[in-house]
Amino acid sequence: MLFIPKKQKFKKYQKGKSFKKITIITNKLRYGQFGLKSLHFSRITSKQLIMLYNNLKKKVKKKGRVILCVFAHICVTKKPIEVRMGKGKGPINFWSAKIKGGSLLCEISCLEKYNTLVVKTLNSIRFKFPIKTKIVKRLT
Repeated sequence: MLFIPKKQKFKKYQKGKSFKKITIITNKLRYGQFGLKSLHFSRITSKQLIMLYNNLKKKVKKKGRVILCVFAHICVTKKPIEVRMGKGKGPINFWSAKIKGGSLLCEISCLEKYNTLVVKTLNSIRFKFPIKTKIVKRLT
């Protein structure tokens, strides 16, 4: 299961600008009690998102529900090594998602008795992930 779009408007996209500002809009939990929040701007590949989703599903199983809040919709191109300049843009190398600082990556909803399991799982995934993240809990 790859996290890439089925259809796209253009074949290849331009690089675009980076978002250095911290967002406030997307940092509230909507669906779950716990979430993983990025602390700075980064670009996450679809393989890293698959790793995040699979590790969460593997540990949480049917005790909770995992919701991903990001999707890799930007294609990144790369020219092969030792190719001369010119001759157009290179082929698609990988798909990525631009993550603003302060935005949620995933949410987990579970019963109250499994809260410690979810926190341990998110904590173990934090160290595997390439960017600095923080565990967020819903205030009730």
